[in-house]
Amino acid sequence: MIKTIIFDFGDVFINLDKSATLREFSKFGTFELTPRIQEIYDLYEVGQLTTTEFITNIQKRLQVATETQIINAWNAILLDFPKHRLDFIRNLALKRDYMLILLSNTNELHIDWIKKNISFYNTFESCFDAFYLSHEIHLRKPNADIFEFVLNQHQLKAEETIFIDDTIKNTDAASQLGIHIWNNNPVTEDITNLFIIKSDLF
Repeated sequence: MIKTIIFDFGDVFINLDKSATLREFSKFGTFELTPRIQEIYDLYEVGQLTTTEFITNIQKRLQVATETQIINAWNAILLDFPKHRLDFIRNLALKRDYMLILLSNTNELHIDWIKKNISFYNTFESCFDAFYLSHEIHLRKPNADIFEFVLNQHQLKAEETIFIDDTIKNTDAASQLGIHIWNNNPVTEDITNLFIIKSDLF
């Protein structure tokens, strides 16, 4: 019996264009997602680099790009947040049938953009019993320790928990700990159909 639902944020609630940032950075010169660049991304995502340090690292590789241009390119991944998904999580929160947790690999620039551009962000955040962003807790998916952190923090049983994420590496990691999963396809599936698609668990 499921008692806790853990949700990803991007491509579960807010739509993403995951190729946008590389495409936008490439307008300012040759820019490839090398292992070192990925390391910089990951360090920023767990709060090990400040926003200033992150921008400085990118500017070393794209010297013609201004700070504003880098920020805009970085945030280009973020699209719209359909309101029917807000309605879904609000209704779920009102019923209080499940503990609701958000667990997202999110950095400071992205969450700042969301707070400024998604008018109902505060309402959305208030729907959750816990709201974990990687740059604040210094942990990121798909590492097992982030899932262990959430399980331990709330004394959850893995077999009573479902985790929803569009990235297969993340759901695979959760599954290895015994957590039920839904690796949703953001092109063909919508979070609002959770109880239909995973009806065997609810």
